[in-house]
Amino acid sequence: MTSQSKKVLEDMQVRKSSKEKREFRAWLTEELKSAGWTVQEEGSFLSGHNVIAGDPEKAKVLYTAHYDTQAVLPFPNFITPRNAGIFIAFQLLICLGFFAVIGIAETVTVLVLRAVGARELIPLIAPLISMAICIFFIWWMFFGKANKHTANDNTSGVITLMEVAMTMPAEDRDKVCIIFFDNEERGMLGSANFASRRKRVKKETLVLNFDCVSDGDSIQFFPTKALRKKESEGTLSAIENAFTPTEGKEVAVYREGGIYPSDNASFKRACGICALKEKGKIYYMDRIHTAKDIVFMEENIELLRAGCLRFAKGLEG
Repeated sequence: MTSQSKKVLEDMQVRKSSKEKREFRAWLTEELKSAGWTVQEEGSFLSGHNVIAGDPEKAKVLYTAHYDTQAVLPFPNFITPRNAGIFIAFQLLICLGFFAVIGIAETVTVLVLRAVGARELIPLIAPLISMAICIFFIWWMFFGKANKHTANDNTSGVITLMEVAMTMPAEDRDKVCIIFFDNEERGMLGSANFASRRKRVKKETLVLNFDCVSDGDSIQFFPTKALRKKESEGTLSAIENAFTPTEGKEVAVYREGGIYPSDNASFKRACGICALKEKGKIYYMDRIHTAKDIVFMEENIELLRAGCLRFAKGLEG
């Protein structure tokens, strides 16, 4: 890996507070400019601030990843992109656990108020307890203590872009734009803001979005509905030809749908790219959003870096 990527992995895995993000963007901008890229920063207080290397209006492809990090949670975000039923069931299980906590809290509140002879306060206090728990959970999800371990989500995506930016031949750079999105963890706000400013790019430009690509031996591409149409088959075939498997690694472009909840959803012609594990024919992602997110497979990054360079080389000037 380049020295820049090593620094991100070793010293800059936490990028959550305004100060941490600002310092990361300043360092990132300086490194990209030193490597010969034209760099701009755009955004707002609400959407966050994206870092853009290259010209998105002229580029044939956007290579993207989100750089913001999430709060540490007591449970992982378990994702099964090829199995919507399992993914939805897991989300429902989390919701059931949440409502169970509220139910227990309300029950305890009622019992305490009855014990102290304050039954008349039950209709007032019990709903307030439930509301307070809801507010706390929402606050924790968006503004809670930062996860210090983000090797996969999404330090891996950031490093993929760094490796591409630092090694991209000068003659191919006009065909590529590299974008580091902010606030994906708060609802893809950064990519949505970027797309809202550029309607043509949103509808027409190919976007390859790297999110959680370092923990798993199966590198999978999940195209949007528009990109799965027959007229885009040439693009998907070009992706397959560029991103070739290496020893012990599988590469697959999944043409049968799939759900990958990341910044690719902000664009019409996009692929969400991730690394998955496989068990019993179920492809899945675990560990993210927890302190166990420490697995960083450097060979995954090299596979993707080489694929990005080959893909750019094959694009028309």
